[in-house]
Amino acid sequence: MRAPGEKLLIDGPAGQIDTLMECPDQPCGIALVAHPHPIGGGANTNKVAYTLARAFLSLGYAAFRPNFRGVGDSDGEHDEGNGETDDLLVVLTEAKRRCGDLPVALAGFSFGAYCQTRVARRLAESGCPAQRLVLVGTAAGFIEGARQYDTEAVPPDTIVIHGSADHTVPLANVLAWAEPLDLPVIVVPGADHFFHRRLHHIRDIVTGMWQPRA
Repeated sequence: MRAPGEKLLIDGPAGQIDTLMECPDQPCGIALVAHPHPIGGGANTNKVAYTLARAFLSLGYAAFRPNFRGVGDSDGEHDEGNGETDDLLVVLTEAKRRCGDLPVALAGFSFGAYCQTRVARRLAESGCPAQRLVLVGTAAGFIEGARQYDTEAVPPDTIVIHGSADHTVPLANVLAWAEPLDLPVIVVPGADHFFHRRLHHIRDIVTGMWQPRA
């Protein structure tokens, strides 16, 4: 039986981190979900972030969706991915305190996907790597009007999903990042950056492909 969502205020380096938690009675893992760029209006209620959380809930994971700094009731100011990475790790620590030392899935959309590649590196360096990653509309390379994203390398079983009609993060950027990693990219034909009318593809891809490492 799935418990209703709960709002948490978690103490972080810059103050409180406003987080949505949805947890089944006996979760098999923890899914940490990161939302898109706050400067563009990104929040933990974003439809892609919500879709990712619901996909993991259907797989039996507890889903935690923090708001980045300055969003909702989260304290602090936007920190270009540095403080956001620290905050995600703090939320993960709290998630493990609440749910136990369960396997961790990292999921993110756009700027959130970029941040999750940094979280994955930090976890791997600590000797506790994530079970698997799901990255949607990953911010990579130069993005007009934004910045240069030096997105981290990720394991080869990472599920990378991108829209063919994404004009925010061009598909070519993600392919250029993925190619030297020999990393497959799942392209959804006609999907824009926010996957309008195609959110179900994200859900179906994640639930259909989820075979985490032992």
